[in-house]
Amino acid sequence: MGAICDFATGAPDPGPSQSFSIREFLELEDGRLVVTRELGFSLSSVRELVELEDGRRVVLENAAPIRTGLTPDKIRQNALNLALADDDLPQDEHPWEWLARRAREQGIDVTADELGALQYEVFLTKRLREWLETP
Repeated sequence: MGAICDFATGAPDPGPSQSFSIREFLELEDGRLVVTRELGFSLSSVRELVELEDGRRVVLENAAPIRTGLTPDKIRQNALNLALADDDLPQDEHPWEWLARRAREQGIDVTADELGALQYEVFLTKRLREWLETP
């Protein structure tokens, strides 16, 4: 069991923010990956409204590209945080029962306990990894 993280639009966004998609999956014994749910998150450059001593209010914006400081591990952690914490699902380490029901709806015979025993890993697509590594 795991998740694949990619750009939400299939390519990097040109602006000060970047959206990502997460497709959570089960890997079957025959090697097929079956998507159990799709999620997403966005990151953006820091913007802050500040008031100067002369009374002017200005917006400070981080001019660095959104990927500055991002690493594969930070993206994986963001994806994992999102996948493990869904307010609409039971407050469990992971919504295993809900995911087992979703899998059974797709014809996969699995229990929540079996899912909970699986290793969970987040994978980045090649294009996302290359984007993170390109200066």
